[in-house]
Amino acid sequence: MKQLTFLFLFVSLSIFGQNNPQWMRYSSISPNGKHIVFTYKGDLYKVPSSGGNAVQLTFHKAHDYMAVWSKDGSKIAFASNRYGNFDVFVMNANGGKANRLTFHSTNESPYSFSSNNKEVIFGAQRQDDVKHRQYPTGSQPELYSVPVKGGRVSQIFTIPAEYVQVSNNGKTMLYHDKKGGENEFRKHHTSSITRDIWMYNAKTKSHKMITTFNGEDRQPVFSADEKSMYYLSEKSGTFNVHKMSLNNPDQSQQITKFKMHPVRFLSFGNGILSFGFDGEIYTMKEGKRPSKVNVHITTQNIANTDKYISINGGIREMAISPNGKEIAFIARGEVFVTSVDKSFTKRLTNTPENERFVTWGPEGKSVVYSSERNGKWSIYKTEKVRKEEPFFYAATLVKESAVIENKFDNYLAQYSPDGKQLAFIEGRRTLKVRNIKSKKETTLLTPKDLFHMGDGDQNFTWSPDSKWLLVDWGKTLSNGEVLLMAADGSKRVNLNESGYYDHSPKWVNKGKQMIWFSNRNGLKSYATSGRSQSDVYSMFFTQDAWDEFNLSDEDYKLMKALKEEEKKAKDKAKKDNKKPKDKKKKKAEKKKPTLLTFDWDDMKDRTKRLTIHSSGLGDAVLSKKGDELYYLSRFEGRSNLWSTNLRTRATKMLMKLNVGGGSLQWDKQRKNLYLLSGGRISKLNPATKSRKGVSIKGEMKFDQAAERIAMFNHVWIRTNAVFYEPTFHGVNWKKMKKEYQKYLPHIGNGFEFSEMLSEMIGELNVSHAGSGYRGDPMSNADATASLGIFMNYNHKGDGILIDEIINGGPLDKAKFNIKPGMVIQKINGETIDKNKDVASYLNRQNGTFMLLEILDPRTKKSQVITVKPISIGAENGLLYKRWVKINEKQVDRDSNGQLGYVHIPGMSDGPYRSIYQDMMGKYSDRKGVIVDTRFNGGGDLVADLAMFFTGTPFITYATEAKVVGGEPTSRWTKPTLSIFNESMYSDGHCYASGYTDLKIGKTVGMPVPGTCSFAGWEGLPNGGYWGVVPVSAKNKAGEWMENNQTNPLIQVKNMPGIIDKGRDQQLERSIRELLKDVK
Repeated sequence: MKQLTFLFLFVSLSIFGQNNPQWMRYSSISPNGKHIVFTYKGDLYKVPSSGGNAVQLTFHKAHDYMAVWSKDGSKIAFASNRYGNFDVFVMNANGGKANRLTFHSTNESPYSFSSNNKEVIFGAQRQDDVKHRQYPTGSQPELYSVPVKGGRVSQIFTIPAEYVQVSNNGKTMLYHDKKGGENEFRKHHTSSITRDIWMYNAKTKSHKMITTFNGEDRQPVFSADEKSMYYLSEKSGTFNVHKMSLNNPDQSQQITKFKMHPVRFLSFGNGILSFGFDGEIYTMKEGKRPSKVNVHITTQNIANTDKYISINGGIREMAISPNGKEIAFIARGEVFVTSVDKSFTKRLTNTPENERFVTWGPEGKSVVYSSERNGKWSIYKTEKVRKEEPFFYAATLVKESAVIENKFDNYLAQYSPDGKQLAFIEGRRTLKVRNIKSKKETTLLTPKDLFHMGDGDQNFTWSPDSKWLLVDWGKTLSNGEVLLMAADGSKRVNLNESGYYDHSPKWVNKGKQMIWFSNRNGLKSYATSGRSQSDVYSMFFTQDAWDEFNLSDEDYKLMKALKEEEKKAKDKAKKDNKKPKDKKKKKAEKKKPTLLTFDWDDMKDRTKRLTIHSSGLGDAVLSKKGDELYYLSRFEGRSNLWSTNLRTRATKMLMKLNVGGGSLQWDKQRKNLYLLSGGRISKLNPATKSRKGVSIKGEMKFDQAAERIAMFNHVWIRTNAVFYEPTFHGVNWKKMKKEYQKYLPHIGNGFEFSEMLSEMIGELNVSHAGSGYRGDPMSNADATASLGIFMNYNHKGDGILIDEIINGGPLDKAKFNIKPGMVIQKINGETIDKNKDVASYLNRQNGTFMLLEILDPRTKKSQVITVKPISIGAENGLLYKRWVKINEKQVDRDSNGQLGYVHIPGMSDGPYRSIYQDMMGKYSDRKGVIVDTRFNGGGDLVADLAMFFTGTPFITYATEAKVVGGEPTSRWTKPTLSIFNESMYSDGHCYASGYTDLKIGKTVGMPVPGTCSFAGWEGLPNGGYWGVVPVSAKNKAGEWMENNQTNPLIQVKNMPGIIDKGRDQQLERSIRELLKDVK
């Protein structure tokens, strides 16, 4: 009876889920107000605005969304990623064939149709107009139009304008701006980067900002008489519908009063407003209450949600069994065991949740791991059921049981070598040791000692005698140490105290010494926060081990020979005096470990650098005899296996592996090394220099819906554990889980899941947060190549009219005679049709030879050349250099050579070296330098810049005839001025705040949003990613910098209609202001 009840309930819920969809997104009402088109589970549907049965319009594995109606209601345009990126498609409003209109490999989003219904207006980041002075970045798209029947794409605006609406007469446009790349679904946000609504007059070609709220105003739509607009605003604390008079913007009123969730996807048709709320669709006539549209959907899945997946790669972790014959590993969140020399593979777990941190139990009788179940991480083990089966990889029956399962997160379990103790992390920031027999627990490190950024970000390892642990201790974000800790808690010693980054300790030489990594002697980036090279070091815990290590090669060989003779004599004496011994007693004596001793005095001085050259280290191990060091090392390019003889110091590349890094583990005999790199395991034999892949034949049952539930729970759990601020910015995070998990049955693909996560995380109103999804990999996806030119979008004839040839691009060659004004008529013999998207001629052409026929209209002569197009990414690099040079020339010209100009695009070693080179080189004689940090994407450079810009002269080196130098030699000692804008992010904001608080110089531009925090990004099993802030920052006044924007001393906005015509108002003002300081 219970089974029957459960089955009835399951069927009922399934029917309920189909007939009451609760993640209907991107809804849009028809111009006559009779129908609404929307996206559900990746397809488009149409439903009467009064409610009823929805008709499915698209049936495709791709994600179809952002549908918009033509003004006569006959057609629908939408975005779909059918060719790898989102292109614009159009179809009849009743469905049928969808025609592709755009062909560029950037993402393109339709906003509306033109007033005459002949064109679709869309946004994309293709290429700016040649006159535009904006920084070239993917967060600043342009506005385009394309004929409904297909054809040449025209540029409307080179500035960002989204969700554009066109008046019936085509003379007025409404849109909201985009100032940077903050997650679209972040909520409750007030700062300079939030969107504002603008009105464009086509006759006067002027832009006017008509909203002034310092939070989000977006998605404007015209009222019926077009004298007012409806729009979405967060003035009330959450998104609601507002109405504003276009003639008198001060006249604004809130139309809806929804709580908790935001109103999304506003549209208007025939006096009816339509919008989304809480995953459902609503309609409303002004003056009346909103009405929910009851939607009924009958459909079926395009593909199976459950299937079997082959596992032969994608391995994240591995652990070699104590007997060296098996390897436990994690792939796609499941635990497997495989043979080291056969393809037999056994899956041990079958859960939608993530399993991680795999290791082996005592004597290899169990496989131990952690799993994120029931809202927390717990520790489990799997054992074989049948004693007749010696190997896990060939076991028929296995059983799982909990090792540690309580109210805390528990993971990173490691049994001591004698199997009597278990070390693990509890509550993410507490290191404990449990006695297996008594269950008594000893706390070694507490939350006062440890901070936490992500799951499993602690590291420790047991000593051979099971009495000690070596622990990675992240003392601060910039400093790591190695601790030696007694397992009973009686002793704790910081072995390094170096101030450098010391990490990854390993016991070697039967516990008499350790090896670890440190960057203390390695080459470092010029910026203190940049990359650095590391070395392998060793510390010797006994004087005896230290003395032996320091023997010369000859002395060491003599010592070994004497020991061998001594051993022979002892063996002979034992043989002569041989007595029968109890087998059990002999076995017990054999297993008894030798207790480690430590010569504490001067132990820290008994250290040695083992590698002779610093490098990018991946991992390192010692040979069985302890005289050979094997290590993964990268100097340039990828990593290879190197070896150093610790006696002779002879060093060589032992095996060319050409891998991106990885981890190394010995087998039991220390004959073979196992390398995990790039998701695959290889067996390496250093003696024979051979490499062989470990064959894996695994399979797992995959349930997509169950995986989404597990990923959702993981995101909520980790956010709950790591969010930097205990009140979650005043949000009831437990309530948010309940509010958002109800959408899971209605999610159709990775894009929708990512968007739902962004909506939930967006409640926290924090930077560096949200989720993303790039789509399933497509082997033949479009990739548009570049010829390295600015094309004229106003050209109406066949061919491509060249406005400018980009320096360093494919056409910028000494052997070519190509100039602006020429027309590229043919590509590979095919005429470039005026009725075709130019991008279609350039797809999949990157790096391939291309034949161009180019006409000079002035001479009527043509030339044929062969070029090799570059990628869009390479073109962006050239555009950045072009932008910097334009600014450099303007500063030099307008200041009469008195000022210099540098731009810092990101906070890393490369940009730091670049500005150092310019400021201490070509600008060393200038009176001051403008430091442009607009659109700075962050990194970690704020301290270096603060030091560099605040140099004070205190010594001059000179002769009677000439000054030849002075101190400081590597710091700028003259005035600077910094330009800010709304799109500076992360360390870009840290810099803005520090520059301001330290009063380094004047600041010009726009306020910088409060985003000085550390990112906690993490990949998801479905290929998506997500993040939230685990660590933020406080400014000099002790205030949280998150959501605390920094204002410039002089506020100047680059206005639409001016910057796109070739004027940078912020740079112009900066030149005038800095000239005042250097006179």
